[in-house]
Amino acid sequence: MKERILEIQDLTKHFRLRRTSLLRRPGSIKALNGISFSISRGESFGIVGESGCGKSTAGYSIVGLLKPTAGKVLFKGEEVNSMDANSLREFRKKVQLVFQDTSGSLNPRGTVEWILSEPLRAMGMAKKQIRNLVVDSLELVGLDKDLLGRFPHELSGGQKQRIGILNALILDPEVIIADEPVSSLDVSIQAQILNLMNELQDRLSLTYLFISHDLNVVHYFCNRIAVMYLGEIVELSESEELYRSPLHPYTQSLLSAIPGGSYRKTEKIILEGDAPSPMNPPSGCFFHPRCFKRMEICSRVKPKIIEVSKDHFVSCHLY
Repeated sequence: MKERILEIQDLTKHFRLRRTSLLRRPGSIKALNGISFSISRGESFGIVGESGCGKSTAGYSIVGLLKPTAGKVLFKGEEVNSMDANSLREFRKKVQLVFQDTSGSLNPRGTVEWILSEPLRAMGMAKKQIRNLVVDSLELVGLDKDLLGRFPHELSGGQKQRIGILNALILDPEVIIADEPVSSLDVSIQAQILNLMNELQDRLSLTYLFISHDLNVVHYFCNRIAVMYLGEIVELSESEELYRSPLHPYTQSLLSAIPGGSYRKTEKIILEGDAPSPMNPPSGCFFHPRCFKRMEICSRVKPKIIEVSKDHFVSCHLY
């Protein structure tokens, strides 16, 4: 059995809002509501869902850019919040983030060499070592050293994303959390980046947490997939099983919307209305106001996530 490199236990993140008047109590945005999953070493684990479902918040909370309201993140069995300074420093080296918006995450005032050198300088590496490592590492992502003197605005979208990936790899991590890494790229460039990430996984023994709104991309790239809706995991399964036999009505609606997808047991499922506000989620099952299979119990009782078949979990009163 492979080592569980990351374990997420009841992870919760609520953003408290400021009071807007003396008579109103301050509210909160319930971005994450107790999600749990684990990732094995060498696995590609996907989180998929609509915009605003909390998937990016999950990634930022795991890597430490956001402080969770509750819950635990364990790295190799050790709780991150309980780590001493040395262990925490090692965790921050070994779990790295690839951002969606490379234009915003790459310093516009820095050259490629400066950007890639920055994390190494922070670790106290000697200047000559940094230069040699940066030059040698460009080959990993298929880039030429002629790019070292360029600024981000002088790079193509694909080149910027490769630099973003290399910036995450430069400290020799074990886990990469990739937040929508190809969503802003043309389809042909998307395929190149996904193939590159697969090659890097084999070459460097990486583990991925891959976050995306595109179930087709996640199905192609990941071993297992968690489907999120309004801050909760509603279904979790191996990728092929989820694609072949989706159980939750929300997952079914996502798959039915994929053009030319293999899941076409029904016509395209059109959901009612928009997703509710995370400031004021509905009672019972959060999905029930939009669900085409809702029952009376759905508006009253929140379903528990249960294992319906081997390694296939769903949170729905239909099961």
